[in-house]
Amino acid sequence: MKSRLLALVLAALGPGLAAADSAAPAPNNYAHGDFGPPVGTPIHAVLTSPPLVPPPVNRFFPAKVIVELEVIEKEMPISEGVTYTFWTFGGTVPGSFIRVRQGDTVEFHLKNNPNNKMPHNIDLHGVTGPGGGAASSFTAPGHESQFTFKALNQGLYVYHCATAPVGMHVGNGMYGLILIEPPEGLAPVDHEYYVMQGDFYTTGKYREKGHQPFDMEKAIDEKPTYVVFNGGEGSLTGDKALAAKTNETVRIFVGNGGPNLVSSFHVIGEIFDTVRPEGGTVEQHNVQTTLVPAGGAAMVEFHTEVPGSYVLVDHSIFRAFNKGALAILKVDGPENKAIYSGKEVDSAYLGDRSAPNLAAVTKATEAAKAGKLTLEDQIKAGQQLFNGTCSVCHQASGEGLPGVFPPLAKSDFIAADPKRPIHIVLGGLNGKVTVNGKDYTSVMPPMSQLNDDEVANILTFVLNSWGNPGGHVDAAEVARARAEKAAPAAAH
Repeated sequence: MKSRLLALVLAALGPGLAAADSAAPAPNNYAHGDFGPPVGTPIHAVLTSPPLVPPPVNRFFPAKVIVELEVIEKEMPISEGVTYTFWTFGGTVPGSFIRVRQGDTVEFHLKNNPNNKMPHNIDLHGVTGPGGGAASSFTAPGHESQFTFKALNQGLYVYHCATAPVGMHVGNGMYGLILIEPPEGLAPVDHEYYVMQGDFYTTGKYREKGHQPFDMEKAIDEKPTYVVFNGGEGSLTGDKALAAKTNETVRIFVGNGGPNLVSSFHVIGEIFDTVRPEGGTVEQHNVQTTLVPAGGAAMVEFHTEVPGSYVLVDHSIFRAFNKGALAILKVDGPENKAIYSGKEVDSAYLGDRSAPNLAAVTKATEAAKAGKLTLEDQIKAGQQLFNGTCSVCHQASGEGLPGVFPPLAKSDFIAADPKRPIHIVLGGLNGKVTVNGKDYTSVMPPMSQLNDDEVANILTFVLNSWGNPGGHVDAAEVARARAEKAAPAAAH
C-alpha cells in the first residue's frame, strides 16, 4: 500500500522527481541516509518554541531545508521574583525545535543579534562533520554565518553552543533539539511536546529574589541552584501545563542540556509504553524511568487512561521538589474507576506548584520591592506557599494530625510567643512539644529551602488564620533570625 502511494506521489510531482527518487536505493538499504541530492524547491523549516513541536515532515523525498536561527541574550524569570540573563537560540530556553527528514540537505543560517555582547556558534549532534558545525558557525554580534550539512542519521539530537567557555554558554541556556525523522516518518500520535531539562548556577541561593548572575565556581563544582524544565521553575505548571484528554497518545521529545547533570526522567502516575533511549532507533517498552544524559535525548510515548495531573520530574527527587525540576501534564476526561479509583491530591506531589499559578506570590514580591507590601498581600502569598509547603503535615485546615503533627489552628503555643515560629521554621524542631494541652513528639526539619520573604509570608498567613492572634512577620525579622542562627557556627 505504501509503495503504491509513493508511486502516485512521484507521478504527481513530475517525471524528473520520479526519476530521482526511483534511482535512489530503498531507505532500508542505507544505514546512513544519503538518498541523493535534494529534490524540488527549497523549504524553509518551521521552528517552534517549547513546549510546541513543528508538524511532521510528511515527505517521501529528500529536500533542501533552510533553517534560520537567531541567538538572543535576554533577561527572563527563572523563578518567581528571580531573573537571570539567559543566552538563547531563538529567544527561549530550550531553543527552537528543528524538524527535518533523514536525507535532507540542511542550509543552516545562524544569526547573532546585534544587541548581544558575546560571540556564539552551534554544535548540532545530528551533524556528521568536525565540531558538528561549530567551526563553521562562529558568529560575532550583528553578524550571520551559514553552513550546509546532510542529515544522514535519523534520531533526536541535542544542539548547543560550543564557544569557549563552552560550559558557561551551555549553562546559560544555549541548547535545544533537532529531530531527524526516518524517511517513513514517525507513527502518528495525538500530542507531541518538547521538554528539556537544564541545570543553572546562580550566585544567590534557590529562590533568592532579584537578578541572579551566573556562578562559575558552582558550575565547576557541579552544585546547581536550579534544575528545571524549559528554562524556569513553573514553566510547565498552572496555566502553562501540558494538556491532553483521556484515551489519547502523548509523545514527549525529552532533552537534557546539562551542562552537568544526568536526568532520571519520570512521569508520576504513568508508564512509558515506548521509549527510544538516547534518541536512537532501538525501542524499549513498559518503562518507568529513563536516563537522559547531559547532551542527550529520548523519545517517550504513553497512552492516557484516567484524568488528573501527571507530574513530570527528574526522579533524583530533591531536584524536583527543592530545585524546580517539575512539570505538569493535565489530562481531562471521564473517570475510569475500573483502572483507577481514588482522590487526586496535587499538593502532596506538586508543592507550591499545585496552585493554578503563583500570582499572589508574584504580587507580594513586586509590592515588597516597591515598598508597598500590605498585610493582605502577605496573607494571600503565604496561603499559596503554605498549601504547597506545609499543608501535607499540618493540613489545609491547620488542624494537624492527632498525635503526630501539632495543630496550628487556635494554637496556644503560637499565641504564647508569635515570633517563636520564625526560629522553628529556620532551625527545625525535634522532640516533645505541648500544644493545646496535648503532647506531640515528631521531627520538623529546617525549611532551609525557603527564603526570607517566603518564611515571613507563610508565618503571617498562619498568624492571621484559624483563630490565631493576628500580626505579621517581615522579611527583615527572618533575616536577623537567620543571621543569629548562623553566628555560632561562624564562631567555630
